[in-house]
Amino acid sequence: MSPVPAVTARPLRVCLVAHARYPVCEPFAGGLEAMTFHLAAELVRRGHEVSLFAAPGSDPALDVRELPVVGPAQPRTARLDTDAPPGVEMLEHHAYLALMLDLAAHGSRRFDVVHNNSLHHLPVAMAPALGDLPVITTLHTPPLWWLRSAIELDGGRSRFVAVSEHTAQAWASTVHCEVVHNGVDLTRWPAGDGGGPAVWSGRITPEKAPHEAIDAARLAGVPLVLAGPVMDEDYHRRMVVPRLGGSVRHLGHLDQQELAGLLGRATVALVTPAWDEPYGLVAAEAMACGTPVAAYARGALPEVLDDRSGRLARPGDPADLARALLEARELDRAGVRAAAHERTSLTRMVDDYERLYRGACLQGVAA
Repeated sequence: MSPVPAVTARPLRVCLVAHARYPVCEPFAGGLEAMTFHLAAELVRRGHEVSLFAAPGSDPALDVRELPVVGPAQPRTARLDTDAPPGVEMLEHHAYLALMLDLAAHGSRRFDVVHNNSLHHLPVAMAPALGDLPVITTLHTPPLWWLRSAIELDGGRSRFVAVSEHTAQAWASTVHCEVVHNGVDLTRWPAGDGGGPAVWSGRITPEKAPHEAIDAARLAGVPLVLAGPVMDEDYHRRMVVPRLGGSVRHLGHLDQQELAGLLGRATVALVTPAWDEPYGLVAAEAMACGTPVAAYARGALPEVLDDRSGRLARPGDPADLARALLEARELDRAGVRAAAHERTSLTRMVDDYERLYRGACLQGVAA
């Protein structure tokens, strides 16, 4: 048997490129920031050298190289998680352009692999400029036109990963993707005893539809707690605030430890996307706490949940979600936690990415 090249054994130097819209720190703005943080931390724990290129304000415990994307203050009513103002778009463009030009000039001496977790087109479009330095891009969204056009410029230079089979299928007409499901750190989402109110967690936006979780909980006669940042003030004022009160409360934006405690005490977690979720990290977080999930059957949620961990409902149907809620809360919490170990753990996710990194490095050596 021929000797294994050294690249398969030694620690790797990983350039991890984050989405620049929000800092990678707690309390996390969303699942993408949480996934990037835990991936970086676990790679470092395993002995790899990780340089994280991320927005200012990211956790200093990580080796963060700040992307210069701080612009003028935005009004509180702005939708910060979707269409960015032109000034912000220009700052992001310049920041990623500077990063990719630097990697083209010096990256092969500093890194073994680039892992792009951003939603920006430039790390994809400019991947061919990096020469032999391998680039892996994780697709966290449905096909966005700017990413599709960038992939056409990539010319097969990068390897692409989707966070679910659903997302891989959505991209199938554009690019072939391997699938690496997201994972959560089970040590930071400990099993709880349940018995408390139902919980809904996530960004307060129309596409997350927390108002339908409220309607379903009221139909089921179950108290509900909402946890998450208000990202759309108008939607919050019109659709959420009038439904609060009595058995329904909104606790605001919690850090991970607070949210893990809340989920561990919950009888059931509700997940109510009004769009096709590429993954659905909030469901995995609840499962890690042993809390069964009642969710709309949209996007990748049927992949995240199985019969041990939750029940699915017709999308956009609070009455059917109330039915799923009552069924899910009867599930065995130990079985839910076991499903999380098997399907949604950080260990499994990082094992998969290590395999991809080393495979990409070996391809570079062979080339």
